[in-house]
Amino acid sequence: MGFELRREEVLDADSLSAMLHANPARAAQAVLTAARAGMADAQALLGQILLDGQGIERDPALARTWFAIAANGGHPMARNMLGRCHEHGWGGPVDVRQAAVHYREAAAAGLDWGLYNYANLLGTGRGVPLDHELAMACYRRAAHLGHAKSMNLLGRYLENGMAGAADPAQAHDWYRRSAEAGDFRGQFSHAAVLAETGRVEDALHWLRRALEGGNLNFLRVSGPALLQASDPRIRAMATLYQVKADSLMTETQAADLAASAVHAVCLLLRGVLDAASGRGEPP
Repeated sequence: MGFELRREEVLDADSLSAMLHANPARAAQAVLTAARAGMADAQALLGQILLDGQGIERDPALARTWFAIAANGGHPMARNMLGRCHEHGWGGPVDVRQAAVHYREAAAAGLDWGLYNYANLLGTGRGVPLDHELAMACYRRAAHLGHAKSMNLLGRYLENGMAGAADPAQAHDWYRRSAEAGDFRGQFSHAAVLAETGRVEDALHWLRRALEGGNLNFLRVSGPALLQASDPRIRAMATLYQVKADSLMTETQAADLAASAVHAVCLLLRGVLDAASGRGEPP
Protein backbone atom coordinates (compact mmCIF):
# COMPACT_ATOMS: atom_id res chain seq x y z
CA MET A 1 0.00 0.00 0.00
CA GLY A 2 1.28 3.47 -0.83
CA PHE A 3 0.75 6.84 0.80
CA GLU A 4 0.08 9.77 -1.52
CA LEU A 5 2.07 12.92 -0.85
CA ARG A 6 1.00 16.44 -1.72
CA ARG A 7 3.52 16.57 -4.57
CA GLU A 8 1.90 13.43 -6.00
CA GLU A 9 4.72 11.21 -4.81
CA VAL A 10 3.88 7.71 -3.64
CA LEU A 11 5.50 6.37 -0.47
CA ASP A 12 5.35 2.66 0.32
CA ALA A 13 5.54 1.27 3.84
CA ASP A 14 9.28 0.52 3.73
CA SER A 15 10.10 3.98 2.38
CA LEU A 16 7.90 5.56 5.01
CA SER A 17 9.70 3.66 7.78
CA ALA A 18 13.05 4.84 6.44
CA MET A 19 11.77 8.40 6.18
CA LEU A 20 10.56 8.36 9.79
CA HIS A 21 14.17 7.87 10.79
CA ALA A 22 15.79 10.15 8.19
CA ASN A 23 13.21 12.93 8.00
CA PRO A 24 10.49 12.47 10.66
CA ALA A 25 8.75 15.77 9.96
CA ARG A 26 8.32 15.04 6.25
CA ALA A 27 7.15 11.50 6.97
CA ALA A 28 4.64 12.80 9.51
CA GLN A 29 3.24 15.18 6.92
CA ALA A 30 2.90 12.32 4.44
CA VAL A 31 1.07 10.21 7.01
CA LEU A 32 -1.21 13.11 7.97
CA THR A 33 -2.17 13.66 4.32
CA ALA A 34 -2.99 9.99 3.81
CA ALA A 35 -4.87 9.78 7.12
CA ARG A 36 -7.06 12.74 6.19
CA ALA A 37 -7.76 10.99 2.89
CA GLY A 38 -9.29 8.11 4.86
CA MET A 39 -6.54 5.47 4.67
CA ALA A 40 -6.86 3.29 7.76
CA ASP A 41 -3.20 2.23 7.77
CA ALA A 42 -2.14 5.86 7.73
CA GLN A 43 -4.66 6.75 10.45
CA ALA A 44 -3.25 4.02 12.70
CA LEU A 45 0.32 5.13 11.97
CA LEU A 46 -0.60 8.76 12.64
CA GLY A 47 -1.92 7.69 16.04
CA GLN A 48 1.41 5.99 16.74
CA ILE A 49 3.62 8.93 15.77
CA LEU A 50 1.39 11.30 17.75
CA LEU A 51 1.76 8.97 20.72
CA ASP A 52 5.55 8.85 20.31
CA GLY A 53 6.06 12.46 19.20
CA GLN A 54 7.99 11.30 16.14
CA GLY A 55 8.25 14.07 13.58
CA ILE A 56 5.26 15.84 15.12
CA GLU A 57 4.37 17.30 18.51
CA ARG A 58 3.45 14.56 20.96
CA ASP A 59 -0.29 14.53 21.61
CA PRO A 60 -1.63 11.36 23.30
CA ALA A 61 -5.22 12.63 23.31
CA LEU A 62 -5.17 13.21 19.54
CA ALA A 63 -3.38 9.87 19.12
CA ARG A 64 -6.28 8.17 20.88
CA THR A 65 -8.71 9.93 18.53
CA TRP A 66 -6.90 8.71 15.42
CA PHE A 67 -6.62 5.18 16.78
CA ALA A 68 -10.39 5.25 17.31
CA ILE A 69 -10.99 6.48 13.76
CA ALA A 70 -8.81 3.72 12.30
CA ALA A 71 -10.30 1.09 14.63
CA ASN A 72 -13.82 2.04 13.59
CA GLY A 73 -12.64 1.60 10.02
CA GLY A 74 -11.74 -2.01 10.76
CA HIS A 75 -8.01 -1.71 11.56
CA PRO A 76 -7.09 -4.43 14.15
CA MET A 77 -3.81 -2.89 15.30
CA ALA A 78 -5.48 0.48 15.83
CA ARG A 79 -8.12 -1.35 17.90
CA ASN A 80 -5.34 -2.91 19.96
CA MET A 81 -3.62 0.45 20.42
CA LEU A 82 -6.90 2.00 21.49
CA GLY A 83 -6.99 -0.68 24.15
CA ARG A 84 -3.46 0.26 25.20
CA CYS A 85 -4.52 3.88 25.53
CA HIS A 86 -7.38 2.90 27.81
CA GLU A 87 -5.24 0.49 29.83
CA HIS A 88 -2.40 2.92 30.47
CA GLY A 89 -4.25 6.23 30.48
CA TRP A 90 -2.61 7.59 27.35
CA GLY A 91 -4.58 10.60 26.19
CA GLY A 92 -7.41 10.07 28.66
CA PRO A 93 -8.48 8.27 31.84
CA VAL A 94 -7.51 4.70 32.66
CA ASP A 95 -10.35 2.29 31.91
CA VAL A 96 -9.17 -1.32 32.00
CA ARG A 97 -12.66 -2.69 31.31
CA GLN A 98 -12.83 -0.68 28.11
CA ALA A 99 -9.29 -1.78 27.27
CA ALA A 100 -10.44 -5.38 27.54
CA VAL A 101 -13.28 -4.70 25.11
CA HIS A 102 -10.84 -3.38 22.50
CA TYR A 103 -8.30 -6.17 23.08
CA ARG A 104 -11.05 -8.76 22.72
CA GLU A 105 -12.10 -7.27 19.37
CA ALA A 106 -8.49 -7.18 18.15
CA ALA A 107 -8.05 -10.79 19.31
CA ALA A 108 -11.24 -11.85 17.52
CA ALA A 109 -9.77 -10.33 14.36
CA GLY A 110 -6.78 -12.64 14.75
CA LEU A 111 -4.21 -10.00 15.74
CA ASP A 112 -1.35 -11.53 17.72
CA TRP A 113 -0.86 -8.42 19.88
CA GLY A 114 -4.59 -8.29 20.61
CA LEU A 115 -4.51 -11.92 21.72
CA TYR A 116 -1.46 -11.26 23.90
CA ASN A 117 -2.87 -8.16 25.58
CA TYR A 118 -6.27 -9.74 26.14
CA ALA A 119 -4.58 -12.82 27.63
CA ASN A 120 -2.61 -10.59 30.00
CA LEU A 121 -5.86 -9.18 31.39
CA LEU A 122 -7.51 -12.60 31.58
CA GLY A 123 -4.51 -14.04 33.40
CA THR A 124 -4.56 -11.30 36.03
CA GLY A 125 -8.29 -10.65 36.29
CA ARG A 126 -7.94 -6.98 35.35
CA GLY A 127 -11.02 -5.58 33.62
CA VAL A 128 -12.36 -9.11 33.08
CA PRO A 129 -12.99 -12.17 35.27
CA LEU A 130 -9.88 -14.23 35.93
CA ASP A 131 -9.75 -17.04 33.34
CA HIS A 132 -6.47 -18.93 33.02
CA GLU A 133 -7.83 -21.40 30.50
CA LEU A 134 -8.89 -18.70 28.07
CA ALA A 135 -5.68 -16.77 28.72
CA MET A 136 -3.62 -19.84 27.85
CA ALA A 137 -5.70 -20.40 24.70
CA CYS A 138 -5.02 -16.81 23.61
CA TYR A 139 -1.30 -17.12 24.31
CA ARG A 140 -1.23 -20.39 22.38
CA ARG A 141 -2.99 -18.90 19.38
CA ALA A 142 -0.68 -15.87 19.37
CA ALA A 143 2.36 -18.11 19.81
CA HIS A 144 1.39 -20.12 16.74
CA LEU A 145 1.15 -16.81 14.87
CA GLY A 146 4.81 -16.20 15.75
CA HIS A 147 4.36 -13.83 18.70
CA ALA A 148 7.55 -14.22 20.75
CA LYS A 149 6.24 -12.83 24.06
CA SER A 150 3.24 -15.15 23.92
CA MET A 151 5.55 -18.11 23.33
CA ASN A 152 7.31 -17.41 26.62
CA LEU A 153 4.07 -17.01 28.57
CA LEU A 154 2.60 -20.12 27.01
CA GLY A 155 5.73 -21.89 28.23
CA ARG A 156 5.14 -20.56 31.73
CA TYR A 157 1.54 -21.80 31.73
CA LEU A 158 2.69 -25.23 30.55
CA GLU A 159 5.55 -25.46 33.02
CA ASN A 160 3.45 -24.45 36.03
CA GLY A 161 0.28 -26.30 35.01
CA MET A 162 -1.77 -23.14 35.40
CA ALA A 163 -4.58 -24.31 33.11
CA GLY A 164 -4.25 -28.08 33.04
CA ALA A 165 -1.58 -30.71 33.55
CA ALA A 166 2.00 -29.43 33.63
CA ASP A 167 4.10 -30.26 30.55
CA PRO A 168 7.72 -29.21 31.21
CA ALA A 169 9.06 -30.63 27.94
CA GLN A 170 6.62 -28.64 25.84
CA ALA A 171 7.18 -25.58 28.05
CA HIS A 172 10.93 -25.74 27.47
CA ASP A 173 10.40 -26.00 23.73
CA TRP A 174 8.29 -22.83 23.77
CA TYR A 175 10.96 -21.04 25.83
CA ARG A 176 13.51 -21.97 23.19
CA ARG A 177 11.28 -20.77 20.39
CA SER A 178 10.59 -17.52 22.24
CA ALA A 179 14.32 -16.96 22.77
CA GLU A 180 15.12 -17.61 19.14
CA ALA A 181 12.30 -15.25 18.10
CA GLY A 182 13.96 -12.44 20.09
CA ASP A 183 11.99 -12.03 23.33
CA PHE A 184 14.35 -11.16 26.18
CA ARG A 185 12.12 -12.80 28.79
CA GLY A 186 12.00 -15.94 26.67
CA GLN A 187 15.78 -15.80 26.42
CA PHE A 188 16.03 -15.63 30.20
CA SER A 189 13.58 -18.52 30.60
CA HIS A 190 15.49 -20.61 28.06
CA ALA A 191 18.77 -19.80 29.82
CA ALA A 192 17.32 -21.00 33.12
CA VAL A 193 16.41 -24.36 31.60
CA LEU A 194 19.85 -24.72 30.00
CA ALA A 195 21.56 -23.90 33.30
CA GLU A 196 19.47 -26.47 35.15
CA THR A 197 20.60 -29.15 32.69
CA GLY A 198 24.27 -28.23 33.05
CA ARG A 199 24.63 -26.37 29.75
CA VAL A 200 26.12 -23.30 31.42
CA GLU A 201 27.95 -21.86 28.39
CA ASP A 202 24.75 -21.99 26.34
CA ALA A 203 22.87 -20.43 29.25
CA LEU A 204 25.38 -17.58 29.44
CA HIS A 205 24.90 -16.90 25.73
CA TRP A 206 21.17 -16.41 26.19
CA LEU A 207 21.61 -14.41 29.38
CA ARG A 208 23.82 -11.99 27.44
CA ARG A 209 21.18 -11.75 24.72
CA ALA A 210 18.52 -11.03 27.35
CA LEU A 211 20.78 -8.39 28.88
CA GLU A 212 21.12 -6.63 25.51
CA GLY A 213 17.38 -6.31 24.95
CA GLY A 214 15.99 -6.23 28.48
CA ASN A 215 14.10 -3.24 29.83
CA LEU A 216 14.43 -1.69 33.28
CA ASN A 217 11.67 -3.67 34.99
CA PHE A 218 13.02 -6.94 33.65
CA LEU A 219 16.57 -6.17 34.75
CA ARG A 220 15.43 -5.17 38.25
CA VAL A 221 13.74 -8.55 38.76
CA SER A 222 16.08 -10.86 36.88
CA GLY A 223 19.34 -9.47 38.27
CA PRO A 224 18.66 -10.55 41.88
CA ALA A 225 17.34 -13.90 40.61
CA LEU A 226 20.73 -14.61 39.05
CA LEU A 227 22.34 -14.33 42.47
CA GLN A 228 20.52 -17.53 43.46
CA ALA A 229 22.29 -19.60 40.77
CA SER A 230 24.67 -22.32 41.87
CA ASP A 231 27.24 -21.62 39.14
CA PRO A 232 29.53 -18.61 39.88
CA ARG A 233 29.63 -17.65 36.18
CA ILE A 234 25.88 -17.15 36.18
CA ARG A 235 25.95 -15.31 39.51
CA ALA A 236 28.52 -12.95 38.01
CA MET A 237 25.96 -11.93 35.37
CA ALA A 238 23.91 -10.31 38.15
CA THR A 239 26.44 -7.48 38.32
CA LEU A 240 26.11 -6.77 34.60
CA TYR A 241 22.33 -6.75 34.91
CA GLN A 242 22.54 -4.29 37.80
CA VAL A 243 24.95 -2.00 35.93
CA LYS A 244 22.61 -1.79 32.95
CA ALA A 245 19.58 -1.28 35.21
CA ASP A 246 21.36 1.64 36.89
CA SER A 247 22.22 3.09 33.49
CA LEU A 248 18.63 2.85 32.26
CA MET A 249 17.41 4.40 35.50
CA THR A 250 19.75 7.35 35.01
CA GLU A 251 18.55 7.80 31.42
CA THR A 252 14.92 7.68 32.55
CA GLN A 253 15.50 10.25 35.28
CA ALA A 254 17.31 12.54 32.84
CA ALA A 255 14.46 12.26 30.34
CA ASP A 256 11.88 13.00 33.05
CA LEU A 257 13.89 16.00 34.20
CA ALA A 258 14.14 17.32 30.65
CA ALA A 259 10.41 16.87 30.12
CA SER A 260 9.68 18.72 33.36
CA ALA A 261 11.95 21.55 32.30
CA VAL A 262 10.21 21.86 28.93
CA HIS A 263 6.82 21.86 30.67
CA ALA A 264 7.97 24.59 33.05
CA VAL A 265 9.20 26.74 30.17
CA CYS A 266 5.90 26.28 28.35
CA LEU A 267 3.99 27.37 31.45
CA LEU A 268 6.26 30.38 31.82
CA LEU A 269 5.77 31.43 28.20
CA ARG A 270 2.03 30.92 28.48
CA GLY A 271 1.96 33.16 31.54
CA VAL A 272 3.91 35.84 29.70
CA LEU A 273 1.56 35.70 26.71
CA ASP A 274 -1.53 35.79 28.92
CA ALA A 275 -0.20 38.80 30.79
CA ALA A 276 0.63 40.59 27.55
CA SER A 277 -2.91 40.02 26.28
CA GLY A 278 -4.49 41.09 29.55
CA ARG A 279 -5.78 37.60 30.41
CA GLY A 280 -3.56 37.05 33.41
CA GLU A 281 -0.85 38.25 35.70
CA PRO A 282 2.83 38.04 34.73
CA PRO A 283 4.58 35.05 36.32
